[in-house]
Amino acid sequence: MSLRPRFAILAAMAVGLSLAPAAISAQAPAARFTAELAAPVADARVVAGGIAWRCEGTTCSAPVNGTRPLRVCRELNRKLGQVVSFSAGDAVLAEADLARCNG
Repeated sequence: MSLRPRFAILAAMAVGLSLAPAAISAQAPAARFTAELAAPVADARVVAGGIAWRCEGTTCSAPVNGTRPLRVCRELNRKLGQVVSFSAGDAVLAEADLARCNG
């Protein structure tokens, strides 16, 4: 094998390795449930509706798991009290649904 094919193989490998981190970092972050509560939570970690939540003050978040947001909101309300706002990724729960969550 001459030097040229070896150089071409090494160059292709170098280009591929240099692009790998860019492809990994370009992935979208995982969607999260986010809730703002009326009152602060004492525990930083809470399980509500079978989902592990991390809370700080009045803000709690957890990974989206495929469960309907209204159902998750209701479970969180039962465990932690009134929910002021609730979202699943970029989708914010409408006022009517938020009222049902707290009802």
